[in-house]
Formats: sequence, C-alpha cells, structure tokens
Amino acid sequence: MAKNSILDLLHDHAQNRGNDTACLAKVDGKYGPVTWAKVWDDAKKVGKALIAAGVNAGDRVNVIGGTAYEWITTDLGILAAGAVTVPIYPSNLPDECQYVTDHSGARLVFAENADQVDKFIEKRDELGDVLKVVQWRGDTRVDDDWVVSMEAFLAAGESTTDAQLEERGATLGPDSLVTIIYTSGTTGRPKGVVLTHGNMLYEAKVTAEADVIRQDDIQLLFLPMAHVFAKVLEVGWLGTGHVLAFAESMNTIKPNLGEVRPTLMAGVPRVFEKFYAAVVEKGTSADGVKRTLFVKAMELSVKNGELEERGDRLGLVESAMFGMLKKAVFAKVGEGVLQILGGRMRVMISGGAPLSKKIAWFFRDAGITVIEGYGMTETSAATTINLPHQNQIGTVGAALPGTTVKIAEDGEILIKGPGVMREYWRNPEATAETIDEDGWLHTGDIGELDPKTQAVRITDRKKDLIITAGGKNIAPTRIENLVKTHKIISQCVVHGDRRKFISALITIDPEQIGSFAQQVGVSGTYEQMCKDSKVRAEVERLISESNSELASYETIKKFEILDKDFSIETGELTAKLSVKRKVVSSKYGHLFDAFYEEKH
Repeated sequence: MAKNSILDLLHDHAQNRGNDTACLAKVDGKYGPVTWAKVWDDAKKVGKALIAAGVNAGDRVNVIGGTAYEWITTDLGILAAGAVTVPIYPSNLPDECQYVTDHSGARLVFAENADQVDKFIEKRDELGDVLKVVQWRGDTRVDDDWVVSMEAFLAAGESTTDAQLEERGATLGPDSLVTIIYTSGTTGRPKGVVLTHGNMLYEAKVTAEADVIRQDDIQLLFLPMAHVFAKVLEVGWLGTGHVLAFAESMNTIKPNLGEVRPTLMAGVPRVFEKFYAAVVEKGTSADGVKRTLFVKAMELSVKNGELEERGDRLGLVESAMFGMLKKAVFAKVGEGVLQILGGRMRVMISGGAPLSKKIAWFFRDAGITVIEGYGMTETSAATTINLPHQNQIGTVGAALPGTTVKIAEDGEILIKGPGVMREYWRNPEATAETIDEDGWLHTGDIGELDPKTQAVRITDRKKDLIITAGGKNIAPTRIENLVKTHKIISQCVVHGDRRKFISALITIDPEQIGSFAQQVGVSGTYEQMCKDSKVRAEVERLISESNSELASYETIKKFEILDKDFSIETGELTAKLSVKRKVVSSKYGHLFDAFYEEKH
C-alpha cells in the first residue's frame, strides 16, 4: 500500500511490531528500551495537545534542543497534527532564534529547557504569532501562561479525540510539507529549505533498499536534529525499523558507545578525524620498533591508496611488507578502535563535508568500514552514497536510484530527483537561482563523475575556489584537510585569491596541545602555548610535510597560529562544524593582509 506521509511508516511499525524496541533512551542513568507502540502513543499525545492549543494543519512549529527521544516524539507529534516542524539549533543566539521563528511564521515553540526558553522570552515582543512556548525538560523559571511545561501542555490535549487526530493525519500527502530547515550557511541570513513528505518517503525507501542500514542495526545518534543529516537518519530509522539510541551529548559519545554498543553510527568528518588523531598520537608516541612499524604502516597505507586510485598497485616487496604490517599493526589498531566503538560496529557513515582520503584508507586498512555519502539540505540530504561492499574511497558514491547527477560545463554538480526541495521558504529569487527551468538543482559544489562507476568526486565549493594572481585554480579544502590530519592542528583556513601565494591561519587542538607541550617542555595557558616558539616550529614542520604532497603553487608559504580555536559560539563554525570563511576573513583579514605586505 502506498504511503502518503512518513507518519504512515511509524504507524505501520506500531501496528505490526508494537512490542519491538524502537529506541534506547537514557533514564535515571541507564539506557532502557522504548517500543514502537510507545513512540506512536507519545507522538499522538503531542499531536492532540497541538490541536487543543489552536495549531492548524500546515502551521509551522519550532523545536529547539539537544538530540533526544523527546525531540523525535515532538517532531512526529507535530506531523500527526498536520503541522510542519521548523528546527532551530540549540547553539543559536536569541536574534537567530527570533529570525527563524518570525520568518517561518511559527505558531508554537518547543524548547528543551529554561535556558532555551529564555531566548524566546527575550524576544517575546517580536514574536506576536507564537501562541505558547512549551518546555520539555526541567522546571519552568517564569510565572507566565505563555510558557508551559510539557506535562501541562499534554494534559490540556486530553480533550482532543482520536478521531480529530486521525482527521489531521488524513490531510497529509506526498506534497504536504514535513519540515522547513534553515541552512546554517557560511554567509548571510539562513534560507528556509522546504521539504515534503514525498521527499522524505523517497529517502526512507532508497535508504532501506541500499542495505546500508538494516532492521537489526542499533544506531547511536548524536548529530543535531536541526541538521538535515540527522533528519534523514530519523527518516531512515522509520524506513528500516532498526533501533535508534540517543547519545546524552556530544561530550558523552565515548562512554555512550560503550553502553549502547551500536552497529551503526553516522557523523561529520570531525568525529572521524578525532579518532584518527588519537590513534596517531598513540602510535607515534610508542618506543623504538613499535613506533617505526606504525609510521611505516601509515606511509604504506597512503601509498597503497594513491596507487589504487591510479589503477596501480604496490610492488612485490612493499606489498609483502604491507601485508605483514596489516597483521602486526593495523589488526591491533583496528581491534582497539573497535572496542572504543563498543565492540560490534558494522559500518560508519561520514557526511556533511569531505573526509580525508588518508583517514578513510586508515580505517579500511584497520578493518573498519567508513563510507561517505553526499547531499545537502536542498536535496533532503542523501543523494549519493558508497556501499559497504562497494566503497570507492575518494568519492561519495554513485547517485541513489531515481536521482540523476550531471556535471555542468564549469564543473558544478547538478542534481535532479525526488529528493530535491520544493523551494526556499518565502524566497522565490533564491529558489530561481538554485533550481533552473529544467529542474536541475545547482549545488555550488565542483566535482567530476568517475567514468567507470559514475561515482561522484567532489573537489571544492564553487565559491571557495582560489584563483591566484598567476591564474592558477586552487581547491582550498584539499589543502586544509591535508594539514588537519596532523594531530595538534584543529583548524586550517587557507587564503590566496588574487594573491601571489597561499597563506594560512592555524588553530591548535586544545585536547592535543597538552601532551605535545609536555614532550617538548612547554608550559603555560593554552594561549601562551599557542604562541610558544617550539609549538610554532612543530606546526612549521607539519605544514612542510603537507606541502610535500602539493603542487608548488598550492603550498602554504606563510602562516599564523591563532591563540584561540574556532567555535560555534564565537561564530567561526556552523552547527555542522564547517568553517564560515566570510566570518574568518572579516575577523582576521588584517592577518591575511600582513602576509602579502611588501617589505622595504
């Protein structure tokens, strides 16, 4: 039977597998199972309360808070009421919250706790359309009917009948809106991407058919629910019916992995970079022969990967050596990483930004499967994906069934298919700029198609390409990712558009600087260590190492180390931890300019 909305997927699980475990949620310090019947019942309660509060079909409702069971059931309850979920990042400031709420025309807000509620109280005079703010965790801090606890809100919904709720559900179809996701773009005001139930039903179908996620999987979810990557993982859960576990926070991923012992995990490259950095730190800190073997194993892993890309292979001697090192080094490393991941990880998915090939080769050689996918908010996330049994490292895989990818004359990746958004909310000009008359969505990414496999290789963002004064086209992401594979480096932003050479700003990883400083006898605060000559000498050495893998015109000629790392709070990073180049250029433009001043 054809599905009209993603609610139909939830309803089917509740009807046919009601007593099966749908989620693992932590209550009183311990993970416990939540059945499909319970998820459906909790979603219905939210839906009924929304109807009682005066929310109509098609109305927009904000949700702001950390990734949690309550977030998911609130989202599904909004859909049950025939309304549209408009998520907001919990890191957003009051002005940003006000913009999304006002621009989307939201009628009600769900907020996790009093701190999130305060952001809306601060802007109350500018939020005239908002009927109520509902707090789902902790005690409310204000004596005001405008702010209510989730318990009180749900109690008010008990007067709504099942028939009234079913009537709302019956209004939903593939063309009905499911969410408006405001992009955490690196420039300007965020745009609201309008996605439909049809978009999400397509994602649920192709995700299940790709066999990347299976019904017997247990997935640990920690990505922010305001990001489309997390949304498509939620939809994938509804499509396949596996078990979804919620990390307590980004800071508890490691212990939660041990408690949940998942078979599946998805994250942005930064997550995998940290695992890689920890392994490299341990391997290069070993003594004597162990260190020598580790370094050689890592060198051959990269060399083997690069030769594979060119359709070549290691020579007999190096091949034999690599085989030995896989058993002596990578097997032990892989076993150690697997235990950190809970002991039964089957596959990990990387998305949201390019993953360094060096890191992907490392995980593969250690016997751990990491696959890359590609998509954007405007394509409902997943557009292309590698498969566990067909993982072409260096690509993001081939297009999902029903989706077409082509490369424009200028190298831009164009996409057409059932996952493409309807429009940007209340922004027809931006919609027309992004989707052309023939229905092709212009991604802004530069890439190419593998002639044999049709897998997509992404080289950079169209707007980020650097054209030097000498006319050379340079993809900054490749250089930055190369530099960031070094354990003490957190961020690297290169610069050089219309300049004579490439320069870079570097930030130091606060978690790694301590152990390095101890090794070389440096002490002081984080800021002091960042300015120490020994730290600078090490960064200079690492940049030289990265430069050796680049063409001469791509090499970093000058750099500066900042005394603070980038963060979401200070504005340099988006919620998915991508660098906002415009913000960095504005804040540190004087440093970039100084690199190019002529010395007289």
